Amino acid sequence: MDLIKTSIGISKTFKNVSRFREILTVLSRHGFSELILKSGLDKVIPGFVLPARVSELKREDLSNDEWWQVFGSQLRMSFEELGPSFIKLGQLMATREDILEPALIKELKHLQDNVKGIPFEVAEKVIEENLGKKISDVFRNIDTKAIGTASIGVVYKAELLNGDKVVVKVRRPGISKTIMTDFEILLFIVRNIEKVSDEIKFLGLSKMISDFFKSMQNELNFMVEAQNCERLGKNLEVIDKDKFLVVPKVYREFSSQEVLVLEFLDGTPFNQFHSLEEIGADVVEKLEKSIELFTHTLLADGFFHADLHGGNFFVLKDRRIGLIDFGLMGNLSKKNRANLIAILYSVITYNYDNLVYEFLEVAEYENVPDHEELIRDIKDAISPYIGLSVQETNMTELVRNLIKTLSKHQLYLPREWFIIFRALMTLDGVGKSIGLDLNIFKVLEKDLPGLVAELLSKKNAQEELMWVAKDVIGSLRILPKHLKWFLKEISRNNYSMEFRIKGLDELGNTFSRSLFILGLALLASVFILSGVIFVRNIPVNHPRDIPVLSWIFWSVGGYLMLRITMLRRY
Repeated sequence: MDLIKTSIGISKTFKNVSRFREILTVLSRHGFSELILKSGLDKVIPGFVLPARVSELKREDLSNDEWWQVFGSQLRMSFEELGPSFIKLGQLMATREDILEPALIKELKHLQDNVKGIPFEVAEKVIEENLGKKISDVFRNIDTKAIGTASIGVVYKAELLNGDKVVVKVRRPGISKTIMTDFEILLFIVRNIEKVSDEIKFLGLSKMISDFFKSMQNELNFMVEAQNCERLGKNLEVIDKDKFLVVPKVYREFSSQEVLVLEFLDGTPFNQFHSLEEIGADVVEKLEKSIELFTHTLLADGFFHADLHGGNFFVLKDRRIGLIDFGLMGNLSKKNRANLIAILYSVITYNYDNLVYEFLEVAEYENVPDHEELIRDIKDAISPYIGLSVQETNMTELVRNLIKTLSKHQLYLPREWFIIFRALMTLDGVGKSIGLDLNIFKVLEKDLPGLVAELLSKKNAQEELMWVAKDVIGSLRILPKHLKWFLKEISRNNYSMEFRIKGLDELGNTFSRSLFILGLALLASVFILSGVIFVRNIPVNHPRDIPVLSWIFWSVGGYLMLRITMLRRY
């Protein structure tokens, strides 16, 4: 009982001990009993006895690929039996080609959202509770048979009173509590097994489970998906001049965290096509342009659809292309976007030195690696793939080679970068499935020079200079205060030291004033330089030719120089 009380997860979910017992039983039945016994998990529940043990294969009896295939098969069968939370986790693991073994990935990719639906009476109750009114007050009709069932939601086709065709996505009742319970129990189990199994520890499952839970929090809130849908739609409106990409309209007045009502897109998903001839030349042209737009949303906006597999975009009846499922989106900060642009530009220009320096900027590491050796290894890993078309390139293999090379030098990329790789690999897979021969690096090459120029523009340079000046001034102003606080702190507990130096106060004041003057001088220089930038490429024959902004910047700079002069007099 003490072990139960001290364990994370179990201590908070003791009332779910039956679920804990069920999970252990299923894992044992599918070949993991030895791990359970080694980790002592069978002792957590007093009186618990594992079912008859399945004969477990020994690692030394199998090749590496065979062992991971068997391990993946056992894991897949366990996840299928344990239900939605575990199926969703397995699907997430199947996207991590960057770190997991190919044989394991292959098995986990067989996991589908083949979970049972829910009775329409249950869905109806959820819809009416969220609408605050009867279904008949909102919908003219709604199909009682679901058109889609997944781990989190069930989707129904419906028609609003005004005649609009829509889909209604309903969150499974109790799924939030189920996922939370399973997460806590699973994390407890994995952390104990990692202590006794190097293979499991190597997979990094505990970190993956934590990441999975964070992403699930967003997917459980359908209003987050609604916001993602609207934001992507607005971004695409700006760049999609021909309006051939369709993002469904969100009916916010009928949507909530548990119910999402979207425009119905009537079409055929790309995963039902097997060749370009089936799709048609007109749609193929639009598809190629779509991929260019997707890469633009990645590089220019930093906000992109991260799960564009063949079932998430459609050929519509009017021959346009529709997008659905906005639960998993990538969101890059301005800094990460700049790093990504620099990395891709280094790749297409074969600048491997700069490529390595950019990776060092974003990666996590304890010791700085040997630059020269890292440059050679990166070049060997990715140069064979540069310039090849989709049909000639194995994007998954390229990413794995890159990740392995970085790991060899103990460099680890943050999670958001794996989302980028996943998005590129998913697009690569769709292209290959229908025979689309597209050079992804040529697509990137169209946008990159303009984006690099934008990063180096006057506007960005001035903005960066302003923020640098602000940070420097702020640091200079608080430095004397922090020094004073530090001296007070070390003087406590009879560790005080007293120095009596004649004129020390005056010296301190002089030092503080000097730092402040230095900060003002730096800020004045920034304003004067900003004014010069605006007239750098403008012919000036008369003071009237000088832009107003230059006069403003110079005026502020002159005022600051005047303040410096006055401060120096006193």
